[in-house]
Amino acid sequence: MNDIVRITPRDMVAVALRPLKAGETVDYGGGKITLAEDLPMGHKAALRDIRKGEAVIKYGYPIGEATEDIPAGRHVHTHNLHTLLSGEKEYEWQPIYPVQEKAAPASFMGYPRQSGKPGIRNELWILPTVGCVNDVAKALAHRAQHLAGGSVEGVYAFPHPYGCSQLGDDQDNTRKALAALATHPNAGGVLLLGLGCENSGIDQIRPFMGAYDESRVRFLVCQDCEDELEAGERLLEELAARMQNDQRMPCNADQLTVGLKCGGSDGLSGITANPTIGVFSDRLTAMGGTTILTEVPEMFGAETILMSRCETEELFQKTVHLINDFKAYFESYHMPVYENPSPGNKAGGITTLEDKALGCTQKSGSSAVKGVLAYGGKAEAAGLNLLSAPGNDLVASTALAISGAQIVLFSTGRGTPFGCPVPTVKIASNSPLAAKKKNWIDFDAGRLLDGLTLEQLGEELLQQVLAVASGKKTRGEENGFHDLAIFKQGVTL
Repeated sequence: MNDIVRITPRDMVAVALRPLKAGETVDYGGGKITLAEDLPMGHKAALRDIRKGEAVIKYGYPIGEATEDIPAGRHVHTHNLHTLLSGEKEYEWQPIYPVQEKAAPASFMGYPRQSGKPGIRNELWILPTVGCVNDVAKALAHRAQHLAGGSVEGVYAFPHPYGCSQLGDDQDNTRKALAALATHPNAGGVLLLGLGCENSGIDQIRPFMGAYDESRVRFLVCQDCEDELEAGERLLEELAARMQNDQRMPCNADQLTVGLKCGGSDGLSGITANPTIGVFSDRLTAMGGTTILTEVPEMFGAETILMSRCETEELFQKTVHLINDFKAYFESYHMPVYENPSPGNKAGGITTLEDKALGCTQKSGSSAVKGVLAYGGKAEAAGLNLLSAPGNDLVASTALAISGAQIVLFSTGRGTPFGCPVPTVKIASNSPLAAKKKNWIDFDAGRLLDGLTLEQLGEELLQQVLAVASGKKTRGEENGFHDLAIFKQGVTL
């Protein structure tokens, strides 16, 4: 493997695969370049002289404009490159109609559910309808730990600060989120815990739940009982007794819905981890399974690639609204639309939003877009779906669970420990991170740089996902990390 890589033949820059020193002459696969300055791992060097004002190409697409002349061999980063993105764009549907050969589904051991989608966990969840009862939920989870064991795979509370003092769509989104989690297949039993005077109480959330298995859900309004802890514990015991009858059964992988997310990305994320996830996504959707790509602000600059893969013009128009509505959301708060890369992203070699987006969307693979979802919408169409949610790691990962993901695949170049409501598989973009944070990382995609192929890594990741779906715990689960974050979009009264 070379020490530096040019991703496509069109690229004007190459990415360092290890820390490189000024004066080193390195082979990028299409020639050699002598570096004029030190280059950290994940960062870019110019392969030829680049003029001030010229668009710089990486991944085969522009990632920004040179702000000064950049001689060959120089470091290309925030000091000499800035975004070309500005304002809303007009889009034209230019479909490429990707063809995907069908594959026989693999299988995993899951929990059949009345709703049709199997659970990959059989957990007992306590969902507060409002932040005022968060501590009650946590106290109940603590008191009910003795119920874990056998077919009850864990007892968890999911506190959050919302459920009251919200208006309009913002309030409805909270109701949709809680209703979706209350009926999630990974929960073998759910206690929906209300206060009694909140805007989004049990009576307001129940209509959003649709048809559900009444044997698996209990409701408790704290203001209506003398001792909410005693009453709650009784209800949890009822649910746990029901869950002890549950057994894992063979399920086809076409019943899996997997969320695709990245966070703490670096310059290698779009070269190793995200393309590995893309191979996995193509394999699962070929089996009839479902994947969901989100982080709309991190599609800006690569959105036309996704638009061209929309199966119908209707889906194309929905994707246009997905993109432009999120830009309008930023603008409504007078915030810059294109200042997305974080300090950690930049330290890892990502320069502009286009640079980040072109790497981020590698997770979608090459299959057709089959569905476009609003926040809180359920993924009904098998295949690749796009979901409206922000880039924030926990908010976006929770949104994937709300939309029906039983598992989230989360790639990272910098590392992160969090876990969302469903098993969250952490995929390192580089082997040093995987070696350093063994307590965080589940899968090392950096091995691509040691000679493994994307096809090999994609197959290995598929097998790991099937193992997690069959009960193998992720590092986050072993650490006991389960969190929830609802997307707040409106005023607080």
